[in-house]
Amino acid sequence: MAPALVDDAQMHDAPPLNLQPTPNAIAASASPEGELRDPANLPTDTGDVLSNRIDHLNIQPRSGYAKLTPEQFLRRRANAIRPKASTDSYNRALPRSSLRTGLCYDVRMRFHATLDEEDVHPEDPRRIHVIYQALTSAGLTKLPEDGSKPENEDDLMLRIKAREVTEEEVLLVHTPDHWRFLTTLPDLDKASLLDLTLTGDSVFYNNQSFTCAKLSCGGTIETCKAVWNGQVKNAIAVVRPPGHHAEPHKSMGFCLFNNVAVAARVIRQSNPECKKIMILDWDVHHGNGTQTAFYEDNSVLYVSLHRFEGGTFYPPYPDGDLTYCGEGDGLGYNVNIPWATGGIRDADYIYAFQRVVMPIAYEYQPDLVIISAGFDAAAGDKIGECFVTPAGYAHMTHMLMSLANGRIAVCLEGGYNLSSISNSALAVARTLMGEPPEPLHDVHASPKVVEVVNQVIIQQSKYWKCMEYKSINNRLSANKIKARRLHDIIRQYQARALFDTHGMIPLLVVRPSQLVSPTFEDQILATPNYDKADTLIVIVHDSADLLGVPEPGKDTVQTHNSFVMDSAKAFIEWAITENFGAIDVNVPKYVTPSDEEGGQRVANNGVNDDTNTLMLQLWDNYIDLSDADKIVFIGIGEGCRNVLNLISLRDCVNRAVACISFISRMPLCAVNATRDENIGYWYHKHSRVYAPVTHDAFQARKLKLKYGVIEGIPEDDLDSLVQAAYPHALAFIKSKLSG
Repeated sequence: MAPALVDDAQMHDAPPLNLQPTPNAIAASASPEGELRDPANLPTDTGDVLSNRIDHLNIQPRSGYAKLTPEQFLRRRANAIRPKASTDSYNRALPRSSLRTGLCYDVRMRFHATLDEEDVHPEDPRRIHVIYQALTSAGLTKLPEDGSKPENEDDLMLRIKAREVTEEEVLLVHTPDHWRFLTTLPDLDKASLLDLTLTGDSVFYNNQSFTCAKLSCGGTIETCKAVWNGQVKNAIAVVRPPGHHAEPHKSMGFCLFNNVAVAARVIRQSNPECKKIMILDWDVHHGNGTQTAFYEDNSVLYVSLHRFEGGTFYPPYPDGDLTYCGEGDGLGYNVNIPWATGGIRDADYIYAFQRVVMPIAYEYQPDLVIISAGFDAAAGDKIGECFVTPAGYAHMTHMLMSLANGRIAVCLEGGYNLSSISNSALAVARTLMGEPPEPLHDVHASPKVVEVVNQVIIQQSKYWKCMEYKSINNRLSANKIKARRLHDIIRQYQARALFDTHGMIPLLVVRPSQLVSPTFEDQILATPNYDKADTLIVIVHDSADLLGVPEPGKDTVQTHNSFVMDSAKAFIEWAITENFGAIDVNVPKYVTPSDEEGGQRVANNGVNDDTNTLMLQLWDNYIDLSDADKIVFIGIGEGCRNVLNLISLRDCVNRAVACISFISRMPLCAVNATRDENIGYWYHKHSRVYAPVTHDAFQARKLKLKYGVIEGIPEDDLDSLVQAAYPHALAFIKSKLSG
């Protein structure tokens, strides 16, 4: 009679199996799948114990296990009783990580296109196609582009179906007139559509544009809903047309509906528990429409990092400046980080994230994060002209994923290099799915960005506890002794010293009452012979820099270890030794109000406009009336802009023989040909622009004549650059004066 098969009772009645293998034995016995290996491969001591155990049980295999050794049978039996980790327990242990990343895409959005088939517009329908293809090629999704096959559970991304936005949803942000205007597009003829394209603000239309815009906006809403409702752990919406430029009352900047703004309003309205939403906009252009939508709303924190250049980069408004911080209830909930130039890199964005974006985000504690993900700051994009890599976008995404319990929706905005946007979007998607970002090779922020970020910190310190510099304002407000701004004191000292040494006196300019300020009292100084000399040197420069050593652990500086750096002084002294006339114009970064109580202030960009007006008055009332037949203009720092503005707007070229500019971190300045179409040729012949050899200007293939002749100097800070370039500049001036 064959022995009975072992059942569970026999297993439990048998003497205990006393296996005490070493850690190495345990490791050796486990396969990658978690099953135990054949006992023949186990250490000798463990195998002996198993043999004794098997002999005791007197195991005989049933027919289904005929090919198994007794040892293998025991292992199978043990595995059968061992509880296995279920999907449910995995989901309970990792409630968000166990979810998939969502993907919203609809091939119909490619139907929005220009009517001129030969016109390859930057907002190309292929933009979303190449991103989807990149995700497919990387194995992140297996679904065909048209969604013709049902979704497979093995697909790594969960497809989120786009739908058309409703009128009710759109009106949460946009005006009824704007909705009605877009509803007319399907019925317009080609001539009417072309006319709207020509008269619009950087936007094009066809008969399918309205439908595509509804899908883009509706897809963005569904993406954010899926993230908020926990259907996915996070998501990316590959949609077009983009949205962040669209104002409540009009389309502009390639945008028809403001997708992200509408989605944020829908989520807030339908989910009262979602009290705070953060919109992070890393598109290279300022999201003027999104800012407008939430400018007085503290339930949405809008943070934008964008190329600004004093309001000259698109959109050409001042609204993207760092001083625009919201109004009413929204005061402090609008954070602009405006780049002064192009050429911004990974390290610059990471620095801004670490110093401003993430500290404010942590303090705000949003319930949902939406990224307006334009990829036009990516390396290779000819519109953005920046150098952010896919790894850079991945690192920014990774940091934002630490917010809102991981609820983050990435929504496509701009980006016009097909290779750049596909690689960048792929890097972001992989990061959303849990892949760590690739290492960054660019880790040091540029000085021009450090300066901008510090200005933003000063501005935002009024509204956020996490920002620095609070103690200075607190000490000034608590101190009953009226404090004075040092730049005003330094200018008064300069005026006194130039009067005592060279007899230079202030030139008076009539100003409106609102511009009465101690900053303007000694802004223009002139030698006594300025109106009689044959040669006049006009120097327009930034306020003198202060080089100082801070007191350790305090907000004060060591005055005995602080020094005034006056880069214009050498040119004044040279002019006087040559018996030339000289006019010195100081361009302050901030104008002190006559009734100011003190406190930290950021640089006032309006000062440049005031100085432009001042320079025109100076020409009309003093320089043009002087006897000088040879005039040399020297611009140092921001003063370069004022000099070139004067040359562009007044007939200076018949008397000006040379124009010298010294720039460090600021972008190149150009003359404007509005008044004289040949001004560029004149300027190129009579100019020298001295810039650091690391300046972005030297990366351009060929610069236009309006930028002048540029020479590289191996110095970065302005004072050192002026000192190093001084002999070269002087030699050029002398050659023009003698010519």
